[in-house]
Amino acid sequence: MKSIINSTKAFIRDEDGVTAIEYGLMAALIATAILAGYTTLANAVSAKFTAIAGKLA
Repeated sequence: MKSIINSTKAFIRDEDGVTAIEYGLMAALIATAILAGYTTLANAVSAKFTAIAGKLA
């Protein structure tokens, strides 16, 4: 029984899993920001090319 209690205490004190989750959340946030920026940039570039094509036609 003491083994289970000691294992539980060690698990609660261990922060490696928490750190991995934090890194995962940061990576997801960065990926979301990159995707949002890419979408905005793609729309702006598309609008510019459409405007240029309209002037050339």
